[in-house]
Amino acid sequence: MEEILNLLQENARLSAEDIAAMTKKTPDEVRAIMTKLEKDGVILKYAAIVNPEKVSEPKKAVQAVIEIQVAPEREHGFDAIAERIYRFPQVKSLYLMSGGYDLQVIIEGESLQEVAFFVSSKLSTLNGVRSTKTHFVLKTYKENDILYVDEKKDSREGVTA
Repeated sequence: MEEILNLLQENARLSAEDIAAMTKKTPDEVRAIMTKLEKDGVILKYAAIVNPEKVSEPKKAVQAVIEIQVAPEREHGFDAIAERIYRFPQVKSLYLMSGGYDLQVIIEGESLQEVAFFVSSKLSTLNGVRSTKTHFVLKTYKENDILYVDEKKDSREGVTA
């Protein structure tokens, strides 16, 4: 199973036949394993990763990383407030963190004003939120092992000593 997961993480467009050839399994065995992984919630989604700077009409989205300090709830810890936060459609990712703040949220909006309004009127007003610190994403170079910039090739000749 792990070998199939690794192959799919590298290229989700591989067919069962391709994976079978790489793993010495039959296509039916691969399909059965993939179905089980999907049913068990191991595989959550297949997705295309798009570089927004290369799209002819890029989506004009503003991303922000928000550090949040919260007061954990008795009996629920951080989970109850995390659930209230991740239900907002603007929230793209939410992490429980160690260190100087408790939660890290990545949100997306159509403008700086929309993001600021979300933080000031929705996020910071939630019961249990002590403080927020917002950082706007200016450019993405690499995310989830995917490079968003073209690597520059050094055209100089190598020097040997």
